[in-house]
Amino acid sequence: GEIMAVILDGRKSIEHYTFNSLLFLELYILLEYFVEEYFDQNPISQMGLIVTKSKRAEKMTELSGNPKKHIAALKKAVDMNCQGEPSLYNSLNLAMQTLKHMPGHTSREVLIVFSSLTTCDPANIYELIKSLKAVKIRVSVIGLSAEVRVCTVLTRETGGTYHVILDESHYKELLMHHVSPPPASSSSECSLIRMGFPQHTIASLSDQDAKPSFSMAQLENNSEPCLTLDGYFCPQCRAKYCELPVECKVCGLTLVSAPHLARSYHHLFPLDAFQEVPLEEYQGERYASDTCGNSSTFDNTTVGFFLPSWQWLPYC
Repeated sequence: GEIMAVILDGRKSIEHYTFNSLLFLELYILLEYFVEEYFDQNPISQMGLIVTKSKRAEKMTELSGNPKKHIAALKKAVDMNCQGEPSLYNSLNLAMQTLKHMPGHTSREVLIVFSSLTTCDPANIYELIKSLKAVKIRVSVIGLSAEVRVCTVLTRETGGTYHVILDESHYKELLMHHVSPPPASSSSECSLIRMGFPQHTIASLSDQDAKPSFSMAQLENNSEPCLTLDGYFCPQCRAKYCELPVECKVCGLTLVSAPHLARSYHHLFPLDAFQEVPLEEYQGERYASDTCGNSSTFDNTTVGFFLPSWQWLPYC
C-alpha cells in the first residue's frame, strides 16, 4: 500500500490568485477531485493533509483511508485565514515524523502544492533533505508560481518530481500523475499483511437475538451515534463499521472487500512498456495476446481508452 502526505501552502498570496491566475477555490476543488481519484485507484492506501502558514505547519487530517474526512477538511480550508509565509522545513519535518514509522513494505510519498517563492525555515533544510532520503521518503512538488531552487534540490535528492503548472488543466493533469503509486524498487521490503474480509450483514427485526449496536466510525468521528442492525463486523473482534476499507480500531486488523484488493492489485504488476512500430512497417494481426507469451499489438486509440480506466487491454 501507499502512504501519502499532502502539504498545502497556506500563504496569503494564494488567497486571491496565483501567478497563473488559478483561483484559490479552484485549487481546492481540484484537490478534492484528486482525493476521490486517489482512493478510487488505491482503496487500501492512506493519506494525510498538512497545511503550512505563518512559518508553521499543522495537520489538517491524520493518516486515514477515508476520503470523506479529507474532502471535508479541504472544504473547510477554503474559508481558513491564509496568512504569513510557509515553512517547507516545518511541514516536511512533520510529514517525516508521521511517515518514518510506517512499515517498510509501504511506499512513503509526500506531495507539496507550493505557491510561494520563499520559505521561512528554523534550521538547515538541506540536512532535513538528507534525513528524508535516509528514511526513503519520496517528495514531489507541484509549483503554482515559478521554479524554486530548494524544491528542485528536494525532489532530485529524494527521487520525486517537480513541475510548475501552466494553467488549470495542466494542474489537474499533474495531480492525476500522483494517483498511481510509483514503481517499487528492488530494495523494498516484503511482508505478509493480515487482512479481514467482512461481509455486510443485516439482522432482521423479527430476529429476537438481533442486538442493535454502534459503529466504531461514528464513535471516533464524534458524530451523532445511532444504533443500527446492519454493518461490517470485524472477523477477529466483532467490532462494527459502516464502510470499508478501514483499519479496526480495536484489534488493528485491516478490513477490506475483494473489489478493493483487486483495484490495488494491478499496480503490483503493471503492463510492460509499449514499443512503438510505424504502421507501414507492421505486418500481422492487429490484436494479439501477450498473456500467453505472444507479442501484443494495439493502436493508440485502444491504448488511450482502456489503460487509464481499466488498467488492462482487451483481447488478452
